[in-house]
Amino acid sequence: MTVLISAVIITFNEEKNIAAAIDSVAWADEIVVVDSESADSTRDIAERMGARVISRPWPGFSAQKQFGVDQALNDWIFSLDADERVSAELARSIAAARDASPHPAGFEISRLAFYMRRPIRHGGWYPDRHIRVFDRTKGRWNQSIIHESVEMDPGTTVGRLGGDILHYSVAGPTEHHRMIGERYAPLGARQMFEKGRKTSGPRAAAAGVGTFLKMYILKLGFLDGFPGFCIAWFAAHHSFMKHLLLIDLQKAKGYTETPPQ
Repeated sequence: MTVLISAVIITFNEEKNIAAAIDSVAWADEIVVVDSESADSTRDIAERMGARVISRPWPGFSAQKQFGVDQALNDWIFSLDADERVSAELARSIAAARDASPHPAGFEISRLAFYMRRPIRHGGWYPDRHIRVFDRTKGRWNQSIIHESVEMDPGTTVGRLGGDILHYSVAGPTEHHRMIGERYAPLGARQMFEKGRKTSGPRAAAAGVGTFLKMYILKLGFLDGFPGFCIAWFAAHHSFMKHLLLIDLQKAKGYTETPPQ
């Protein structure tokens, strides 16, 4: 029996992306868009394209994605961000998997990011596999503040699909810098703080340098040319900023700087 799949997309001011995202999941039996009160035409575009749109205040990445899962009509979920697209090969893989029996409780999918108009295959950015197709009775989004993921029940099996999710998250260096400062570094620092992590000035410096060397040299980021250099540089900046912001959180709670061990 063919599995029925609900595609779930979360949005906020994504009028430039939402049409292409929805078009890439036209094969789904249902498309649910959970919109965080966009001020642009995101909701209108999604509704015109046949999606069921639900407006809801922003509670965080994981909570918003799980809300969308809970609102879906089908137990099988395909999760997609508005800045992502389903490749033709991936669509074929999903079609084959939904008609097969038996099948795993979830499937990992590779994600291919584009940066400065170039596909990035090194520096740790690819294959970047995540569970994106899953049975919601056996898996759910975790509660991570950032870098959320689907967690499956113990004992369940996870397969792997051919093809890629195409990711167009960062248009270029200017947007990359802004996203680190406004979103990723603050959220990353908060997550580290809530997990009891502590840092110091020397650790912050070491984290930045170490991240650059790891991505650009060890993970062959230099093979992606100048975009690969920019990615490694901004990753180092991200690591450094997370630790600096964590120091601020520690001071606010009365912690003293801990020396490196």
